[in-house]
Amino acid sequence: MGRELSEIRQEIDAIDDQIHGLLKNRTKLIEEVRAYKQNDQVKIRPAREAEIIYRLYAQHDGKFPKRELFRIWRELIVATLGMEGPFSCGVFMDEDGDSFWDVARDQYGSYTPMTPFPSTRRIIEAVQKQEVTVGILPLPERREVDPWWRRMAFEGADVPRIIARLPFVPGSNSRPSDLEALVISPVPQEPTGRDRTYIVLESAEQLAPTQISTALKTIGLNLITATEAHDENRPSIWQILIEVDDFVAPDDERLKLFTNTFDGSIQFAVTIGGYATPISQDELD
Repeated sequence: MGRELSEIRQEIDAIDDQIHGLLKNRTKLIEEVRAYKQNDQVKIRPAREAEIIYRLYAQHDGKFPKRELFRIWRELIVATLGMEGPFSCGVFMDEDGDSFWDVARDQYGSYTPMTPFPSTRRIIEAVQKQEVTVGILPLPERREVDPWWRRMAFEGADVPRIIARLPFVPGSNSRPSDLEALVISPVPQEPTGRDRTYIVLESAEQLAPTQISTALKTIGLNLITATEAHDENRPSIWQILIEVDDFVAPDDERLKLFTNTFDGSIQFAVTIGGYATPISQDELD
């Protein structure tokens, strides 16, 4: 027979005390970090948050499940975000009652204030006015009548940008289980080494995804998705949202090279953010 059960439990209690002590020490360091971020309107750093999970997953071993490891760290990250200033979510809820509430809670914590909004337009406005810190929006669909991403195709410090894709870790018990979302907030995208970027193009002609994909490959970028919008009030203008498999900064020289391949038909190209790629099923396994 091995050790007595009481002895094992005492050791577990001692480990719990150590974990709690480390949490308190980590909190003191967060208070120091807050001094460096005091002039930032929004304190969230999506790239750093993703890098924490990447790092922990890369070094993880043993039988403790990775999904639950993610939950622990998300609650920890969001709790300290709340220490740095007001933090809240605006969540889209459509006419059919489908809500992104669960995927928002998985990412942004069980106790974070969350407000439902009936329209994507209202969420973008709320984020821009900082009524909420982040907004949770549905993935863009092909050929929408009034896509929400058109309202972000502008420059400006307060213009919301895409900062994350949800769920970051698959396999949650959220309902509906197949919902995916994008997160917006007025913070710039930062590279993590495994990123995707959204770019809005305005063109004088309709462009096929194959045309766009071919042009992107000449500058070393791969097309992931493409969707378009055509306003009947502006019949000579096509707006196209493309998602590329890389980090592309707003001043990236590749953007200029890309637009030049279309001989002037693309009138402008603007990045509207992006995200660190979520954890794959293979990484969980």
